[in-house]
Amino acid sequence: MNKSTRISHSLIHTGQHYDENLNQIFFDQLSIPSPELNLEVKSESNVQQISQILQRFEPILLQEKPDAVLVVGDVNSTLACSMAATFHDIKVIHVEAGLRSFDMSMPEEINRMLTDKISDLLFVTEKSGIKNLSEEGIAPEKIHFVGNVMVDTLLKHKKLACDSSEILDKLKLEPGKFILTTLHRPSNVDQKSNLKSILESLAMLSKELPVVFPIHPRTEKKIKEFNFNPLINNLTLIPPTPYLDMIQLMASSKLVLTDSGGIQEETTILKIPCFTLRENTERPVTIEKGSNILVGTDQNKILNTIRASLSGEGKKSSSPELWDGLAAQRIVEVLENWKVN
Repeated sequence: MNKSTRISHSLIHTGQHYDENLNQIFFDQLSIPSPELNLEVKSESNVQQISQILQRFEPILLQEKPDAVLVVGDVNSTLACSMAATFHDIKVIHVEAGLRSFDMSMPEEINRMLTDKISDLLFVTEKSGIKNLSEEGIAPEKIHFVGNVMVDTLLKHKKLACDSSEILDKLKLEPGKFILTTLHRPSNVDQKSNLKSILESLAMLSKELPVVFPIHPRTEKKIKEFNFNPLINNLTLIPPTPYLDMIQLMASSKLVLTDSGGIQEETTILKIPCFTLRENTERPVTIEKGSNILVGTDQNKILNTIRASLSGEGKKSSSPELWDGLAAQRIVEVLENWKVN
């Protein structure tokens, strides 16, 4: 067990997002202690993943008998570990609670809502989360507005990324003269019409600026399945990218196209124009305060909105409240004063 002040803790890696090429490098680059245990869950369907995590996490709970389980975000691991803890009357702490897209077709939305419902402490990244949780009947004393731990990580490592990353030289890119895109959500890559529209948009944009595309394995598989390879011939395709290189790519890009929730937040802090390939977002503060614009998957809307930005009509970005690099510190302060029982 590791100790921080009076809080002892164990780090469990479920393996949900395991990538052989990137697994260890994230721990190394972010100076994360090695996990005590790795559940080695594979990339299966949502139901299979949740089932595997429940089965593999339960024996750890029975052996360790923790006072609480802290989970982050909205992935299958978040929900499964929260459920396992609740079944054994162990308190649940949810970091990044209260975010809502109000789109129940998204597995992440289901994970978020169910995890929040069974959590005992809920740490919120933006004020919309307080409103959402209150309207869902969560007791106000359980809710704490602390800021964004992902922003903590970004601010801590931004200079290191700038100093150490060689990704721009490797790809022969000039700062401010390329577009960065990421694409992984099932609603975009599994639906043939949506994927085609997005890829055609990227192909058109690549005639104006280089388009760098760290390609997700799921997306690559679907492009081959749908015979869309000709649409990506002029894009700069690279494998999934280590964290520091990704920061450098985002910070140096002219703009970012993405369907990632986290990148919406990171581009807001980096003040880089972000165009989100979705019809909704669970992070509305990135639109209200940040550089984010929803463009969906319609080719005309994507191209018209981006070209307006390239011509100087883009929106300005400011930092949301408490996105100052101190969220983790605030969480620890709450936990140190929390009476578990």
